[in-house]
Amino acid sequence: MRIASAVAWLPIALASSPAIAQDYPTRPVRLIVPYPPGGGNDTLARIFGQKLSERWGQQIVIDNRPGAGTTIGATIAAKSPADGYTLLLSSIATHALAPALYAKPGYDPIKDFAAITTLAVAPTLFVAHPALPAKSVKEFIALAKSKPGEIRFASGGNGTTPHIAGEVFKALTAIDITHVPYKGGGPAHIDLMAGRVQVMFDTAASASPHVRSGKMRAIAIGLAKRYPDLAEVPTFAEQGLPDYNVDSWYSLHAPAGTPKTVIAKVHQEIVRILATPEIGERLRQLVSTPGGLDPAAFDAYVRREHARYDKLIKSTGIRID
Repeated sequence: MRIASAVAWLPIALASSPAIAQDYPTRPVRLIVPYPPGGGNDTLARIFGQKLSERWGQQIVIDNRPGAGTTIGATIAAKSPADGYTLLLSSIATHALAPALYAKPGYDPIKDFAAITTLAVAPTLFVAHPALPAKSVKEFIALAKSKPGEIRFASGGNGTTPHIAGEVFKALTAIDITHVPYKGGGPAHIDLMAGRVQVMFDTAASASPHVRSGKMRAIAIGLAKRYPDLAEVPTFAEQGLPDYNVDSWYSLHAPAGTPKTVIAKVHQEIVRILATPEIGERLRQLVSTPGGLDPAAFDAYVRREHARYDKLIKSTGIRID
């Protein structure tokens, strides 16, 4: 998900109707975030929303619509006018997980949306309350097997990436730990740091600041090799789980039928924002890789991820209805 190839795509996409692209936007743009304030998705929405506001001279209104594993916010976005003035802070949850978990999510992730681009990709960070005695994946598995059902893992809600990341971990390791869903990552973090739940399989973008502050302890990270800024945190592969891979991607979608020139302009602005040193540094701090895929490539990626997680979720037997 690099931005180099994305830049070359822009002139072609914008050439068909430059006037529409140049005029847009002429009024505030609503960016629906299907999470409450405080989590990784909301943080990225506000980072990119502020930058788009600065570039366009129009306000990007962050509209938090949490609940039902992101399906409430995504459904609102899917049914909004396709004029470019409603965008969705989409993710692996809205376009790969929820459609596989819910019999009737309220929208079709492919047919009801126009793909714009990726913002960032973050690996899973397995974190624990500092008092948890287990300090490695092996120790945690042994602890969980000695206390079946007693260890609680938090998530930002049923069907969210941290929930599925925890369920996949359970399936791979044959342990029994109890899922505790919250209404967003922020509330889940509060209870984890207070010790009311013991662990969380969170996105690195969301959990890494708490790891750096010492309020959470990181046990493993879902990367091929260690992350330089968290060099003390071993990978899952190093600890005997090479097949564990649940990345979180953050992105933008618009309602299906949104003019292609508008899609192209939003993509163009995101690519330029991603190329700035300020945003590069901010994403590095959030343990995230910059996105920037062009709309066609991103649409193909979403289709692959949707198919992959549909198969994976069905194999685990997880269902939310």
